[in-house]
Amino acid sequence: MPCTTVLVGKAASNDRSTMIARTDDGHFDVKKLIVVEPKDQKRKYKSVIGHLTVELPEKPMRYTACPSVDTKNGVWAATGINAANVGMTATETITSNPRVLAADPLVEYRKAKSRKEKDIPGGIGEEDIVVLVLPYIRSAREGVERLAALLERYGTYESNGIAFNDENEVWWMETIGGHHWMARRVPDEAVVIAPNQFGMDAFDLDDAFGAKKAHLCSADLREFISDNHLDLNQGGRFNPRDVFGSHTDMDHIYNTPRAWFMGRYLTPYSHRWEGDGAEFGPESDNIPWCLVPDRKVAVEDVKYLLSGHYQGTPFNPYSSQDTGKRGMYRSIGINRTGVTSICQIRPDAPEAVRGLEWICFGSTAFSPMLPLYPCVEKMPAYLSGVTMDVSTENFYWASRLIGALADHDYPNCVQQIERYENAVMTRGRTIVRDYDLRIGESGDLSLASKANEELAAMAREETTATLGKVLAVSSEHMKNGYNRADN
Repeated sequence: MPCTTVLVGKAASNDRSTMIARTDDGHFDVKKLIVVEPKDQKRKYKSVIGHLTVELPEKPMRYTACPSVDTKNGVWAATGINAANVGMTATETITSNPRVLAADPLVEYRKAKSRKEKDIPGGIGEEDIVVLVLPYIRSAREGVERLAALLERYGTYESNGIAFNDENEVWWMETIGGHHWMARRVPDEAVVIAPNQFGMDAFDLDDAFGAKKAHLCSADLREFISDNHLDLNQGGRFNPRDVFGSHTDMDHIYNTPRAWFMGRYLTPYSHRWEGDGAEFGPESDNIPWCLVPDRKVAVEDVKYLLSGHYQGTPFNPYSSQDTGKRGMYRSIGINRTGVTSICQIRPDAPEAVRGLEWICFGSTAFSPMLPLYPCVEKMPAYLSGVTMDVSTENFYWASRLIGALADHDYPNCVQQIERYENAVMTRGRTIVRDYDLRIGESGDLSLASKANEELAAMAREETTATLGKVLAVSSEHMKNGYNRADN
């Protein structure tokens, strides 16, 4: 699924929290936020796309999920935080190349051609991964290890990047062909930017086959590279992106410009991104996988990155100037996003509520980020009670309506959108600060549910008001407007 991912190490954030964030860019997938309790988790999982049956461990944990409302193609849980305060987002669709895919083919479902034959199940994929992993892990590293075992046993039918975080660590994992994989611990001081490409541009194989402090991979990865002549590197430096990834013309339109926009925002002083002598341009293949930001990164920065449409550049599709380059590159904040989440694990919050899940429905360019506590039995109906019917009674559809209206009259609506996003973020932070203190002092975890209801009510109030304002502005600028004085 075309998505954009941002990962923040604890020393790179303003409050020493870890963050993993991703836009879930399907084709206008209708999404909701729910809590999945252990009693509702089956011990045998059956996938829709892969036609695969997987036995699951006993004693799963509670976790949050953002599944598709229409389950005809499976769950597609997307992202969540479990009861052990471990976050997960899956998946970022990444690129590969024919050399890798020929050496280790993707595991695709094959239907029997006759009654004498049996169907051959496919591997696991984005539809399945969160459900198969998140309820059973107590650290980010455990997430990598569990998913690795599943990939090696069942394989996958697609190339994906997956992120995990806990209070101390962030891990990024990328699949290689049908069964191989590699994972790297995000440096504490760094921010990772991942736009639908095989991202890792450095990897310590000696560590992966030795102490395993910050690098993990398939047990036969060295032999896999050597036996299949995959190593394209020069000068002894191992760059996984060159070995396992792609460098196509389409990458230069669809993928690398997003990395350029995010890198430009994160390191405006330490790297040169524009003009004569620029280190990196929108079509550069060597934009770093991770960067040490020029200043500490907050949730608001992650939201800005994931709302990006090349504002401040000639490529902004909403620019009032005819630059000749408007809309030539794929935006980050794209129209068809279903849900965007930031899984934040905060070390200075009361232990029971260290996990905080920020949720944004619809296009991130027009929708706010709402914080919610995941340590609850259920989510407010405004976020969980989404159906396939368009309605202003829930956060998902109301967000979609605002985006569709504002997009067509961007110059006149953008101020209302900015005020809306800031209001939800400000009021949301105020409510969370209050309840963090109350929960810390009382130890009463039931207050988290009360906080979520208050947050949802606030979001509904701000969303309804903004929908009315954007509707009024858009109505005034309809093409069929006419007054008698216009004669």
